[in-house]
Amino acid sequence: MIYHVRHQTLVRYSSAVRLARFNLRLRPAPWPGQWTSDYALDVDPAPSSIESRPGGWPVHVARLVIESPIRQLRIESRFRAGVQGGAPIIAQPDDPTVAAVAQAALFDRDMGPAAPALFLYASPRAPLLSDIDGWVSDTLAPDRPIVAAALALARRIQAEFSYEPGVTDAATPVADAFAARHGVCQDFAHVMVVALRLAGLPAAYVSGYLRTDPPPSMPRLIGADAMHAWAMLWCGPTRGWIGFDPTNGVIAGEGHLFVAMGRDYADVAPMDGMFVGGAGQSIQVMVDVAPEEEKAPS
Repeated sequence: MIYHVRHQTLVRYSSAVRLARFNLRLRPAPWPGQWTSDYALDVDPAPSSIESRPGGWPVHVARLVIESPIRQLRIESRFRAGVQGGAPIIAQPDDPTVAAVAQAALFDRDMGPAAPALFLYASPRAPLLSDIDGWVSDTLAPDRPIVAAALALARRIQAEFSYEPGVTDAATPVADAFAARHGVCQDFAHVMVVALRLAGLPAAYVSGYLRTDPPPSMPRLIGADAMHAWAMLWCGPTRGWIGFDPTNGVIAGEGHLFVAMGRDYADVAPMDGMFVGGAGQSIQVMVDVAPEEEKAPS
């Protein structure tokens, strides 16, 4: 499946700010089974400099420097991407067990950006919480096959947690979202990542896009899509990394577009940074994920 993606961000400040430094993580990092072309980044007002570089994880970072005072910042990212089709990923009778994958992770010698060892332990936004440990122990029992167990966990989060936009934000601790059993995709991905790591499994937080289908007979709405988050689990040296979407209770497929992977949200946040000034701000985001067979957005 081939997609055209357009991501627009408009930041308004209540008074002028200056000496702004921003990190953007909007360009998809290389990932098996996906390609990206025709990437373009437009920033208004134009920054003094833009420095692009790979991050320490599978993430691409663009660092902007804006020296002149601004009251508004518009950022638009556009690209074309293809996700490899084929048979969906499913659980197999010969999948390794949870215990076997946890053991294999300790002996894996990879030290690249997606090395399993980098995603085994607690991170700033994904602490290993005892409440989640007690809740998940049966689902991730050591003798369960790894893919079936992870899918059961994703479906359990979908069933037991309520999707409620607005009740949490990017700064909400995973402990709070877990205790309240509500939130959005970011919260559910963090809960799943923590649960998997508590079982000794390498688990990562993924930022990307999800193609959303409109109701029958209704047109797809421009801007109706949004950035999405899910968990990535290393399922052993043979299976490798597999994505699990706890918001929808599914294994990630060709409707999921990978952008970046890190230990938690802080590693892959679409935008962060700092500026001089005490102004309040508002952020408006519009994302469109259009299959290529449909008319690309103007």
